[in-house]
Amino acid sequence: MTRVLDLDVIRRAEVRSEPFVFISGQGLVRPETAADLRASFPDIRHSGFHPVDSIKAGGAFADLTDDLRDTEFGAALGEKFGRDFNNLPQLVTVRRVSAPHEGRAHTDGDKKVMSLLLYLNDAWTSPDGRLRLLRSASLDDSVLEIPPITGTFVAFLRSDSSWHGHTPFTGERRVVQAAWLRDRQALEKKEASHRLSGVLKRLFGG
Repeated sequence: MTRVLDLDVIRRAEVRSEPFVFISGQGLVRPETAADLRASFPDIRHSGFHPVDSIKAGGAFADLTDDLRDTEFGAALGEKFGRDFNNLPQLVTVRRVSAPHEGRAHTDGDKKVMSLLLYLNDAWTSPDGRLRLLRSASLDDSVLEIPPITGTFVAFLRSDSSWHGHTPFTGERRVVQAAWLRDRQALEKKEASHRLSGVLKRLFGG
């Protein structure tokens, strides 16, 4: 049994196909774990996504990353999307700080099969920094806007039409991403890219 994630929330989610194939919802994080998740969230000072294997994590946050890698979690997603995610390499990354240049509309690279974003902010009052699922490359062409509060999530199959992004936001914006990739080579390239980005940010800031 997963310790932090409530997989019934995944199982009950409606699969939607407009503007691309996705599920979303609230309550994926068990309420009794929220305080420990808040306390154990990694103290990351640089913007961008950071591989969880490159940072120190404990408490409920470590349990969360274990849940995301658990075969039961992969199977629950597989039932919704009709894919076997447990046979695909996975990369779990975490973001704490958002910078003004981030959030532009994009579809993700073609080496990704699926992405899941799980938000972990206690509250969100800003009109910016809310993920938008888009019909096109315009942030104004939105089908759904998702506030990044604890337990809110979206999972989607990557395609040439899987446009998403958010308006610029500067400050703390906690999110964990699980990505399933086409093959091991794609995973290794992603990991190398994250390592290089981390080195550059430590040297030059960001």
